[in-house]
Amino acid sequence: MTRLTLIAAFGALALASPGFAGDAEKGMKEFNKCKACHSITAEDGTVIQKGGKVGPNLYGVVGRPVASYPDFKYGPGIVAAGEAGAVWDEANLVSYVKDPSAWLKEVTANPAAKSNMVFKLAKGGEDVVAYLASVAPAAPETN
Repeated sequence: MTRLTLIAAFGALALASPGFAGDAEKGMKEFNKCKACHSITAEDGTVIQKGGKVGPNLYGVVGRPVASYPDFKYGPGIVAAGEAGAVWDEANLVSYVKDPSAWLKEVTANPAAKSNMVFKLAKGGEDVVAYLASVAPAAPETN
């Protein structure tokens, strides 16, 4: 087994672990609620999910620093979370979509923090995040 194969296998195991058990297929269907505001468009312009532009493009969001999509105008609460070093890992994304303002208040330690995302996804967040992870760019090869 090559080193790259081992890394890919461990990555797949991490996504399938009990700590994160989303279903990407269900998440693709659940994403219909998200595409009113968000699209998923690859860096080369390939549209994976056509959607709105009220929210940032979600291609490659898993692993990306919070509030870092280029040329998107973020609100002050999410900017503060990004400046505090928050990264969109699976757990953060699931918590954020469940209650965006509550997540921001916790991450920024600011009880007045608010999110511009008013939609809450009470159920299915794990599935949507699994879907977003499944359409992410491939990890760069290392030798």
